[in-house]
Amino acid sequence: MNNAPSSDFLVRFKIDKRPNCNVIAFVTWPPCTKEHLQAVGAADFVSSSALKDTLPLFEFLCSKANPCFSINKLAVERFKSLRGVLPFLRSEISDSEPLIITGHGLGGSVASLFTLWLLSEINLSKTKRPLCVTFGSPLIGDEDLKAILQYSVWNSCFLHVVSAQDPLPRVLTSTHNSPSTESASRTNEYKPFGTFMLCSELGFTCFEDPEFILEFLKATYSEVSPHFLVDYKPVVEQLKLKVICEDTSWFSQPLLAGITVQVLATGLGQQPWQNIDINALIAKAEREFKSMIPMKTQVFDPSKELNDEKINMARMEWYKKASKHSGIGYYDRDKNQSFTSDQDVEKYKKTLTCYWEKLVDEVDKKPQKEGASFRTRWLFGGTNYRRMIEPLDIAAFYRDGHTGYLKGRPKHYKLLEQRLNNDGRPASNANINSKKKNVEANLTEDSCFWAHVEEARISCKLMLIRNSESSIVDLEGPHKSNLIAFEGYVLGLLRNYAVSPEIFLTKSSFMGWWKEYKEIIAKGIMGTFYSSPLTELMKTRRYSHYATGSLEFPEICMQ
Repeated sequence: MNNAPSSDFLVRFKIDKRPNCNVIAFVTWPPCTKEHLQAVGAADFVSSSALKDTLPLFEFLCSKANPCFSINKLAVERFKSLRGVLPFLRSEISDSEPLIITGHGLGGSVASLFTLWLLSEINLSKTKRPLCVTFGSPLIGDEDLKAILQYSVWNSCFLHVVSAQDPLPRVLTSTHNSPSTESASRTNEYKPFGTFMLCSELGFTCFEDPEFILEFLKATYSEVSPHFLVDYKPVVEQLKLKVICEDTSWFSQPLLAGITVQVLATGLGQQPWQNIDINALIAKAEREFKSMIPMKTQVFDPSKELNDEKINMARMEWYKKASKHSGIGYYDRDKNQSFTSDQDVEKYKKTLTCYWEKLVDEVDKKPQKEGASFRTRWLFGGTNYRRMIEPLDIAAFYRDGHTGYLKGRPKHYKLLEQRLNNDGRPASNANINSKKKNVEANLTEDSCFWAHVEEARISCKLMLIRNSESSIVDLEGPHKSNLIAFEGYVLGLLRNYAVSPEIFLTKSSFMGWWKEYKEIIAKGIMGTFYSSPLTELMKTRRYSHYATGSLEFPEICMQ
């Protein structure tokens, strides 16, 4: 055994390399008791934000949905005492062999934190997931930590064994605390995560629902419960003789009967200090499990649905090509709704949007590390979806008479674009010569392009109305500024070959804007002899060379 220094508890660990797996076991000395956890300050939380400077090992767990969480301060201090030996422990772990991490009591809390840290160090695509098995371990985290792990495959890495006679896992369920770095007005409650195996002389049963586990631990805790340390060796010996099945098999049984058997197998009500309404707890368990059935049977699996989405994207590609052959881009064809087939496109669009909304939401809930690899894997598909489908949402928005699409742009589009920008490899950085060769097939890189076109057309119409109503026109007004800015925006896209040549089709909304803008220029509303690089390009019809990648951009000064 090896010791790590500590002022109160010594943390000991042992590495056991076996033929079929490796085992790392943690214990504390002296053993942690109920009285230790009831001592002043023992149940305090420390927030992840407070650990940034002293123990920055768990930041990877944060997600956009849960940017901060709290951990038991006593467990963090014990784990911190191991910081100097973490590189050694990591070097002793073989990525090709199964790993079991275990601990008893407060040692189990250290084992859980070590497992969380290890998940940031290993590549799960190439390494077997570690299994953390704790015995009689106190709860270590709050609602936010539970929420993070609840949506992660990491949740399945934790199995917590709890004896019906052991008060240690139950003590903190009745404790509410203020994180050390946050307002005292806010209280946190300890919440479980992972699978809990509850055992007694009558048998074993596993639960995954955190709310029921918490309710169960609370119901079976008593201040007058025995103060002795529970020996889990008999439990381990019994487990060697049994096959542990996942709790999802319960749903194949008559629900109430199955739940009753599971709850009674924990030894509930068998201890003299327990004063429990068993029927009420069973009824609560039945309600919880009924609410979980849809979650178990309707889990969103992006990989399984991906093929269907590829088919729908192929249908959208066909729609885009068919529209072009008709002399109108797919944006304007969808906006006009001139053909019955346009209704089918709406169905494909809704299916694709539902898929990507769910996927973006799932990624947002994932811890940073897991979410990062997930985001990279789906980035290409998400970018193509956004560039293909968002223009159709914009078409519907302006068809219905609305204005200002960008102000209420759907969240999932904004997040997908943000992922691309943060990736560091945006498509706009591609070789310009390559983009010239493929411009005919390219999607417009800015999926909000048509929203800018529609807003520019609105500015044109308002300027023409003002000009017809009065001989005085405010040349420095916002609409003129908007149109000049729009010119620069379009020219930048053209220079980078970042816009589809479909915008130059005769019936497109962009060409509609140009017709209106020419009228404004001709009336002198933009100023006497107004000219710009974009207006010269459009007047001379040099844009016809864009589709072949041969358009040149001579500099023409604004007048």
